Amino acid sequence: MKIEHVAMYVRDLEMAKNFFVKYFNAVPNNIYHNKKTDFRSYFLSFDEGTRLEIMNKPQLDNIKDTNRIGYAHIAFSLGSAENVDCLTAELKADGYTVISEPRTTGDGYYESCIVDLEGNQIELTI
Repeated sequence: MKIEHVAMYVRDLEMAKNFFVKYFNAVPNNIYHNKKTDFRSYFLSFDEGTRLEIMNKPQLDNIKDTNRIGYAHIAFSLGSAENVDCLTAELKADGYTVISEPRTTGDGYYESCIVDLEGNQIELTI
């Protein structure tokens, strides 16, 4: 058994798609648009078959609290500490908030954590 994909609602679908394409080499499919409900989505494919569906529809709840019940973050394995350091620095230089600089955690992971423009936490790890 495997997780087929994870999905998340975003306010700005094109901005979110471009973020994942630019920084994580995502490959998007063609946009899906249900004209009856105005629901729109992209499936973003990553190396090794992982997929993320980003979605939008009218009247989304704008409440975003990073300390809430439910999914907390998406983690991307970048292959090396150097890659974690480099992408963290690039995202920081591009104006994204780094909420934890690259470091080795108490449980032995080398990681950093940033927040995208919509308040979603993204963990960068080896």
